[in-house]
Amino acid sequence: MTISMYAASVPVFRQILGSLATILEKAENHADAKKIEHDALLQARLFPDMFPLVRQVQLATDFAKGAAARLAGVDVPRYEDSERDFAGLQARLEKTLAFLDSVSREAIDDGAEREVTVGSGANQRQLVGLPYLLHYALPHFYFHATTAYDILRHNGLEVGKRDFIGT
Repeated sequence: MTISMYAASVPVFRQILGSLATILEKAENHADAKKIEHDALLQARLFPDMFPLVRQVQLATDFAKGAAARLAGVDVPRYEDSERDFAGLQARLEKTLAFLDSVSREAIDDGAEREVTVGSGANQRQLVGLPYLLHYALPHFYFHATTAYDILRHNGLEVGKRDFIGT
């Protein structure tokens, strides 16, 4: 049995981005209940040289939309990265989920052998669709989604594996 490129990508992105939206809602409610400034969570990092929560969410959405677009052979939507609050992050997640819904299953499935380009300048790389998805896009996506979860968990949000997985 083989798995389609679509099945290995879009449903996975949708599941984790949906979970991330729920976790962010819990984080906002937690901050309000504990009278914590929202920026204390939004700008929290696991270590000083790591990106804060806001940027982790932005990057998770970037890898999801980027992978779907590149595999489908369409332009990657550009976002301004201007989110500064929970509402902005939720809107970004919704916009990303809507984009994922707009991409054709067939176009993504046809992307297994499509050449994709990632990075720019000296960091630009050419990859073929299937290795791009499995060895580049998914690991990066999971890294940033997991780091966003970890930042909130480290800062006292009571969430667990079920919250991350979305079951």
